[in-house]
Amino acid sequence: MAASILRLIISLILCFAAASVGGLFTQTGKGTWYRTLQQPEWAPPDWVFGPVWSTLYLLMAVSLWLVWKRAKWSKGKAAIVLFLVQLVLNAAWSAVFFAAHAPGWAFVEISALWLAIVATIAAFWSISQAAAWLMIPYLAWVSFALVLNFEIWRLN
Repeated sequence: MAASILRLIISLILCFAAASVGGLFTQTGKGTWYRTLQQPEWAPPDWVFGPVWSTLYLLMAVSLWLVWKRAKWSKGKAAIVLFLVQLVLNAAWSAVFFAAHAPGWAFVEISALWLAIVATIAAFWSISQAAAWLMIPYLAWVSFALVLNFEIWRLN
């Protein structure tokens, strides 16, 4: 029981650490530049992103925990490494888009993130279908973000 709780805490820390890193890049890089970008009419208001991402990071942490709990490190290593790769790509997107002011490169980066999420879901499926399903809202949101990123790049 204690090991399971520790894995959950570590999963939460990992996911919300990535959220914090991404948030720092967003806040430091957003500034005036972002407000001058043309946005598609269907772009959500800024206040939507915080609650959505917080929910998604929580779902991701629970998903990781389910895999880690069921497979341990030895059997779930590949799936967990894929998860960590997509988590790094997740945080890196904010650095590329907001801090580097590079929507084109951010589109390339988010495309890699999307593929990494799909690979993670596939790897999680064989260990815990519940964990894989918990990643689906994240994939859906990143799919939306990918299209939004492309449109911002195209418009600017």
